[in-house]
Amino acid sequence: MSDDSTTLLGDLVGYPAALDLPHALVEWVTMLVVTREWDQRCKPRPSRRAMAALVYLREHTTLAKIAARFGIRESTAHAYTSAVIHLLAERSPGLLKVLREASADFVLLDGTLAECDRVGDGRADYSHKHRRHGVNAQVVTDPGGRLLWLSLALPGRAHDLTAARTHRIIRICERQGVPILADLAYQGGGPWATTGIKRRPLQELNLTEKSVNRALAAARAPVERGVACLKSWRIFRRSRCNPNRMTSIAKAVLTLERQR
Repeated sequence: MSDDSTTLLGDLVGYPAALDLPHALVEWVTMLVVTREWDQRCKPRPSRRAMAALVYLREHTTLAKIAARFGIRESTAHAYTSAVIHLLAERSPGLLKVLREASADFVLLDGTLAECDRVGDGRADYSHKHRRHGVNAQVVTDPGGRLLWLSLALPGRAHDLTAARTHRIIRICERQGVPILADLAYQGGGPWATTGIKRRPLQELNLTEKSVNRALAAARAPVERGVACLKSWRIFRRSRCNPNRMTSIAKAVLTLERQR
């Protein structure tokens, strides 16, 4: 790993591993911690608190291991990570602001399940589609697949179209005049959301319909980059926290991705 693309934790906090985040991003989070009033009341350096939170989000290392490697108590590690996540979540932009800044001809929309090994709202957190407990997150990217916006977390049982309506994604995009390309899960979302053509019962699609679906699938393919970018934060692969905390975590990760 090159010095300009990674930050060696050993250089900062004695952490025996490398974190694949730009050094500038770590410095930005550190300065965000420094500017807070509660920073003056904490003995450890701001860089240690920032790094603890980034390790938690990026690698999803357990709080017990973070506490052991940083030489602090587990409750202190929890306090550090929660405080920094809260700071980052406060800076998370809304979809309307993101669309105004992006000036994209159209956006790509997809939903993903952030798996959780703990149950928050019981059956509501269980996704029958994925057969896993977790939360539903809506991902909006530009035509090239760059992550633009990430929704608040909804229970994993939520359908993608229901989640899009709850977050008013389609309505906001229509207001801004930005068309949406989405998969069949969003069929019925209105004329502003372009989806594929669904096969009718006992009938096959004709050649024109198949061609339309292939063209749409090719245009939508880059959205998977945005989903992969989100899943590069391992806390979104299989989190060990309560699903109710995933909303603030989603906001924090969106802030970090926009700052990179």
